[in-house]
Amino acid sequence: MTDASANNVTRLLQSRSFVELGARERARALLDAGSFRELLDPFDRVTSPWLPKQGIVTQADDGVVVAKGTIDGQPAVIAAIEGAFQGGSMGEVGGAKIAGALELAAGDNRNGIPTRAVLLLETGGVRLQEANLGLAAIAEIQAAIVELREHQPVIGVVAGSVGCFGGMGIAAGLCSYLVATREARIGLNGPQVIEQEAGIEEYDSRDRPFIWSLTGGEQRHASGLVDSYVADDSDAIRAELHKLFAQGKPAQPRSRRHAWFLQRLTDADTREQLDAAGVRALYQGDAQ
Repeated sequence: MTDASANNVTRLLQSRSFVELGARERARALLDAGSFRELLDPFDRVTSPWLPKQGIVTQADDGVVVAKGTIDGQPAVIAAIEGAFQGGSMGEVGGAKIAGALELAAGDNRNGIPTRAVLLLETGGVRLQEANLGLAAIAEIQAAIVELREHQPVIGVVAGSVGCFGGMGIAAGLCSYLVATREARIGLNGPQVIEQEAGIEEYDSRDRPFIWSLTGGEQRHASGLVDSYVADDSDAIRAELHKLFAQGKPAQPRSRRHAWFLQRLTDADTREQLDAAGVRALYQGDAQ
């Protein structure tokens, strides 16, 4: 075995998968050691009042973990969505926890406490069982992101395996910076929804290489919709957060470059289905 191969094996053995961690462990892994403090933890028993009415077992944190601590010694809040509970869907309680945390962070900044925020997005979007309540919660999250990013960077991380879709896909686009792994997927409508509406000939949700080639983290990064493409490794993701926070706020948030992106869509020829290479060619360029 060559020295390079041996080093690669060593790095692999020493790495710790971020995707395999639960929401609580993900938040703990990204905060400075010993600084993790959970807000409204499971022992507070803040659960969805709507799921039991539909025969669905609740989870004590409603699938959202909110933790305060520090990153590089600076005050930070992390909201982590548990994709294993109801597909990471956003309901009234979980959504309120995220929106409230971001609003409190914005208040901290107005009072001279430079609190930054990280959103760990593992979600299919609105929780269908809570319908309009979930939509309202997502709208509050989006408004809170826009408010906070005027003070401090708001960084979204999409690691996998649920991905980030629906209204929370819009929330991801509002973040100051967006980080993704190869395992991640980011979009508005999920593959099953597109297949249901447009037909399997248009979008086969079981064709995993095809799905990832269009909505996977690598493709989204190559298309300029994601700022950082990192390995599925807790240390690598933490290091990327440190780098992005050190950069400070971007000169112009991606959402304010909407005219450039809309022009790309206008230029797309929809008479034939674009492949991954075609999408990259469409989006690559110097965004204004």
